[in-house]
Amino acid sequence: MKQISFNKCCLVSLSFFFLIACATDTDQAQKAEAKTDSASAPKVTGANIDKAITLPANFVAQTVVEKTGRARQMAVNANGDIYVQLAKTKAGKGIVALRDTDGDITADEVAYFGDHSGTGMAIYDGHLYSSSGSEVFRYPLDGTSLVPNEDNKVLIAGGFPKQQQHDAKSMTFDSEGHMYVNVGAPSNACMVEARTKGSPGEDPCAQLEWQAGIWQFDAKRPAQTQKKDGVRYATGIRNGMALDWNFATNSLYVVQHGRDQFHSFFPELFDKKDSAEFPSEEFFQISKGDDCGWPYCYYDWQENKKLLNPEYGGDRQKIGRCANKKQPIVGFPGHLAPNDLLFYTGDQFPERYKNGAFIAFHGSWNRSPEQKGYFVVFVPFKDGQPYGDWEIFAEGFAGEGVIKVSKDAKHRPMGLAIGPDGSLYVSDSTEGKIWKVSYTG
Repeated sequence: MKQISFNKCCLVSLSFFFLIACATDTDQAQKAEAKTDSASAPKVTGANIDKAITLPANFVAQTVVEKTGRARQMAVNANGDIYVQLAKTKAGKGIVALRDTDGDITADEVAYFGDHSGTGMAIYDGHLYSSSGSEVFRYPLDGTSLVPNEDNKVLIAGGFPKQQQHDAKSMTFDSEGHMYVNVGAPSNACMVEARTKGSPGEDPCAQLEWQAGIWQFDAKRPAQTQKKDGVRYATGIRNGMALDWNFATNSLYVVQHGRDQFHSFFPELFDKKDSAEFPSEEFFQISKGDDCGWPYCYYDWQENKKLLNPEYGGDRQKIGRCANKKQPIVGFPGHLAPNDLLFYTGDQFPERYKNGAFIAFHGSWNRSPEQKGYFVVFVPFKDGQPYGDWEIFAEGFAGEGVIKVSKDAKHRPMGLAIGPDGSLYVSDSTEGKIWKVSYTG
């Protein structure tokens, strides 16, 4: 990582004399890394530390709960209660609530509620927002009861298209009362014959009208529908499950799942290794009206170019209509499966993490035999833009040995949330394990 160098006058003696010296870059980097609020540093015991999770120095991962069900995204309330959306209902319930009553990190109270499965989970304006594959609901939180009153559940947004692929309705909120909802594309690359070798892409792609983008809603108004009340905020995003509002820049950011199966459909252009590495998972800063290019375009993260997809005449060189599409701020290697994005606003971690981005990469079925992912990365930011290289922050979730196919992974990082003490929470989609990552420097 690049470090910022600067000069600082150092006071050596108050009684005798002053000596002016220039601190080295290394000294400043070490001081910046060590900076933390010692009063907020958590007390860590060895009972529930998960040593399988590899983290930077002075960070530790502790187990909150071992198994909740197939966890998706989550949110943490101001009192420390944790809410997790499940991909599949457990005993007919799709949300799990966790509470630590004795301060040892481990959840002592575990309760299930809600009659739907899904992905999205967030807390906004004293309410818990939770999504199914086609609706977004809201539950009131009173700050005392672990489980909200289900009789007061309200439908906030619905009427989304029914689809078998990429139906996750993740959401985020700005400071002006708007909710932003991901509506994924129901296909790989909008081919005339879905996932069929030799089939061209539909042109224009009709799916872009109501899918493959981000829709904006009133965060508080009940019973909205996409077609009547939603505003298409951005388009050309195949599946933007990882999205978050960055209050430091007052703008929306999204990490997109790139398309699949280059080698399967175009072996004359992509060998198996190429197909594992391409296309990029793209990290966008989004403004209203942006077009990120799907299904016509993909991003080559090695060449730093947005290129025409083969279904639309691309040959790994042509740019064509992609010249005026939104460019990513970071291009990650292919098929890492970005499933959550979180800008760090806590005060516990060292200063270099402030307002930087954490991304949970879930790992993909479409990366064999070059499996990568199953980690949480950190992207440092400065002045609203990535600064320096992205880095792996937490790994070891998948277990030991070579992961040949995604189902072999022991755990797969899925959701991210910040606790009231500034700790980072990570959820697992395999068994529903929840970790709390704290800085103890």
